[in-house]
Amino acid sequence: MSNSNFLDPSQLPAGKPQGQQATNQSELNTHTNVGDAGILPNQPNPHGLAGRVTNNHTGQNGTTHFGFKQVSLEQKQDKVAGVFHSVAAKYDLMNDLMSMGIHRLWKRFAISLSGVRSGQSVLDIAGGTGDLALAFSRVVGDTGRVVLSDINSSMLQVGKERLINAGCDNVDVVLANAEDLEPFEDESFDLVTISFGLRNVTDKDAALRSMLRVLKPGGRLLILEFSKPGFEPLSKVYDIYSFTALPVLGKLFAGDSESYRYLAESIRMHPDQNTLKNMMSEAGFVGAEFHNLTGGITALHRGFKAEAAQ
Repeated sequence: MSNSNFLDPSQLPAGKPQGQQATNQSELNTHTNVGDAGILPNQPNPHGLAGRVTNNHTGQNGTTHFGFKQVSLEQKQDKVAGVFHSVAAKYDLMNDLMSMGIHRLWKRFAISLSGVRSGQSVLDIAGGTGDLALAFSRVVGDTGRVVLSDINSSMLQVGKERLINAGCDNVDVVLANAEDLEPFEDESFDLVTISFGLRNVTDKDAALRSMLRVLKPGGRLLILEFSKPGFEPLSKVYDIYSFTALPVLGKLFAGDSESYRYLAESIRMHPDQNTLKNMMSEAGFVGAEFHNLTGGITALHRGFKAEAAQ
């Protein structure tokens, strides 16, 4: 499939990947190809690092935010894991309802800036339900490689089933923590993406450094995430919608209003556009930039790993 045809909105898969959510140590560092019969078999972790919790932005006594609440690092891991275990089965349906389908256009724009070509390698972090992994698998073709990665096994299970049903044979499924990406070697990927998942990562600085580590020289990072509208009236309407409609939709269609209340709160706690751009530069990315989408409700950040010195 050509890139131009792929960018036809009718070719975009439904759903929205998300879910850089913490889970327990035994679930981490798992790897399977979508064609394998087994589901997420455990593999040994020779370094013992994949489940560690680190944070550069903690409060006093090692606390961090879970939505608008202050909790311990360990509590946040458990709470965020619980949110996404709860919403995984209805996640794609809810994203279509909550965004009125606009998330597909946001992803279309992200793919248009990815620069991915046939034969290249892509890592989709916090890829959850697998829609972007499926899309990129079509772009890289039989000679390319896509890895769908998430830290929440329930979300990843949904993604794996989607890829199997689509007949993908060039996608691997890996359970991994964005803060270290321990299963992956240095300079392994041409493109790294994280879509609607970075805000759930406790130590975003560590995650950005790990993304830089696994990129090849000249490779690019794309971060698609909810952000801060620049137009004050739009921001007020967005707040009203987020804190009233989202919990109601969650209750009606997923039987879970509190998880969707957390998702709204997590958006408000995420760094704004310029702050995230500066964080990318501090992590070592060059040419960091962002594009506001839908008035800044969502932003696409892009940065590059410097070419190797000649």
